[in-house]
Amino acid sequence: VVDADGRSIPFGALYGEQKTIVVFVRNFLCYTCKEYVEDLAKVPKAFLQEANVRLIVIGQSSYHHIKPFCSLTGYTHEMYVDPQREIYKTLGMKRGESNNVSVQSPHVKSSMLLGSIKSMWRAMTSPAFDFQGDPAQQGGALILGPGNEVHFLHFDKNRLDHVPINTVLQLTGVKTVNFTNQHQIIDI
Repeated sequence: VVDADGRSIPFGALYGEQKTIVVFVRNFLCYTCKEYVEDLAKVPKAFLQEANVRLIVIGQSSYHHIKPFCSLTGYTHEMYVDPQREIYKTLGMKRGESNNVSVQSPHVKSSMLLGSIKSMWRAMTSPAFDFQGDPAQQGGALILGPGNEVHFLHFDKNRLDHVPINTVLQLTGVKTVNFTNQHQIIDI
């Protein structure tokens, strides 16, 4: 993988020392990925530190897109890219979409039409017009480490098939987060 400054890091080094949530996104222009990462950004660093867990997002564009995408989404945790999609391929992540799967990510707020328009606008107004990754590539979420332990594996079947963030947080012992913008009502 490559970091925001263009440095190459072996994928295994990301989860070798501690349990790590690794989220692979489709591409940085994908509105569903943007909204999912916006919710990942709401996970407090303190929650991760208390549980000794890393949170990493991996995209499949050029590393030049990492900083603008983090700025756009408010994401401050670790982010890398796999520009040749080598890890995506090695793990067997799907290309194309299964439309017969009816899933709805709890983290996607935009309709397909509005989200697609926003994505196209971002593509047209970015300094280098590109799709910031293969638009047919699907992502996924893994919980790995320390070492070669695989605790959880989910490969997205389509753009809305994200694993709920609180599911991976619970599986790693990290406190869950309220992702709604509504105030919680407590019965007394």
